[in-house]
Amino acid sequence: MAATGEAMALQCTPTALPGVLIFTPQLHGDARGFFLQTYHAREYAAAGLARTFVQDNLSRSCRDTVRGLHYQLRHPQAKLVSVLSGAVLDVAVDIRRGSPTFGRHVTVELSAENRRQLFIPEGFAHGFRVLTDTADFYYKCTDFYTPGDEYGIFWNDPALGIPWGTIAAPVVSAKDAALPHLRDLPTAHLPAFPADAS
Repeated sequence: MAATGEAMALQCTPTALPGVLIFTPQLHGDARGFFLQTYHAREYAAAGLARTFVQDNLSRSCRDTVRGLHYQLRHPQAKLVSVLSGAVLDVAVDIRRGSPTFGRHVTVELSAENRRQLFIPEGFAHGFRVLTDTADFYYKCTDFYTPGDEYGIFWNDPALGIPWGTIAAPVVSAKDAALPHLRDLPTAHLPAFPADAS
């Protein structure tokens, strides 16, 4: 689908997981360089994403860094993620207990070149692998980061079957390396599938 407006500027593509969406803003280039509108509330709402974002974050990571898989439970965050330089393999995993797609994932390559953005709703764990020498990763959140409400799943949990590709020496924080597998998480540490979402 596309937002209405001049030149159909914003493309929205669904993924295999309901609610996880790929957005591709239109790039306008000329001899000077280019212009890209990274977010416009009315256009995103017309394309199916009517959300309020309250916090923006930017991280820089080196090649083969893996961050994730992260989520907040009591203060869940939906995220609109993109890459300003470099490229990443971005991953969303449905961890909502009772969801018909529980444990399933979506992977999307995001780069400065393809300009894609991925929207990840509340109730999904999120992570990424850096595919280039460095990557600047930018994301918008619908709730604030809340210390003490940080949860996660081990990035290479074999039960998830995420196709990360060959990583000879993954760069992972000690905190992420110690995250549990999905099967070892207590039910109380998983978000619930909303009754009105089916």
